[in-house]
Amino acid sequence: MRAVPDPAHDYTDDLRLAHVLADDADALTTSRFKALDLHVMSKPDLTPVTDADQAVEEAIRRTLSRVRSRDAVTGEEQGTTGNSQRRWIVDPIDGTKNFVRGVPVWATLIALAVDEQVVLGVVSAPQLQRRWWASAGNGAWTGRSLLKATQCHVSDVRRLEDASMSYSSLRGWEERGQMDDFVALMRRVWRTRAYGDFWSYMLIAEGAVDLAAEPELAVHDMAAVEVIVREAGGMFTSLDGTDGPWGGNALASNGHLHDAALSFLGSMADGDDDPDWRSSGPGSVSELRPRARPEAPAED
Repeated sequence: MRAVPDPAHDYTDDLRLAHVLADDADALTTSRFKALDLHVMSKPDLTPVTDADQAVEEAIRRTLSRVRSRDAVTGEEQGTTGNSQRRWIVDPIDGTKNFVRGVPVWATLIALAVDEQVVLGVVSAPQLQRRWWASAGNGAWTGRSLLKATQCHVSDVRRLEDASMSYSSLRGWEERGQMDDFVALMRRVWRTRAYGDFWSYMLIAEGAVDLAAEPELAVHDMAAVEVIVREAGGMFTSLDGTDGPWGGNALASNGHLHDAALSFLGSMADGDDDPDWRSSGPGSVSELRPRARPEAPAED
């Protein structure tokens, strides 16, 4: 388990800077959203990147090089530069596929990690007219400015049967070999919706959703949302139950439901080769698991 960052340290100046970076990012992304001349390229992993992604990351890096020149930076498009115990982690546009298709659900994610502990995060979604942020020990908030905000709190739902769960797609679970596990969890909860990407986690922080999970993620996808969920009172781990955004996948919850969800999704992460390792009594996972593996729809 990772240690919780020291809440006594004051990250106010860093948080203010993160908001300035987000303001600049919003100006760039909104000017390019639905632009007829938007330049879309395919990266080696076949995911899209636009000129807006590149411009946002370059702008954030320029500002950080002036005002936090000693800090390292990890960005989705340019990797890691610098070597410091302080590291900014940036996803210029989380939800690039949405951005490209004209779907307004996308955001810029900005986080600061100190000694591999995420101490602040900002998520800015200008087309939703929403922004969320948090810093260690100071709670999670949503609003348009530091001075005009509402504090976020996770829900108090305590049973899977009453829970609302969000996800991004099914394809990754099939590729991971856990489609049956994930479908079993979907069948147990009250409601599922694919809000996807950053939005799933922000809805957890607000108490509107109770669970979210993704089988494959990078640290830039998770760092900012992790601290916001945690400061709202929730939990954020990898599928093996390790705290933080470093494990390559994610399970986030209101905290009450975390162990129950891990009992569905943590089997392969724990190295268990038996897909029916759980008990087969009434109400068990094996009872809920479908007889045949469903076909995964193509990810949009």
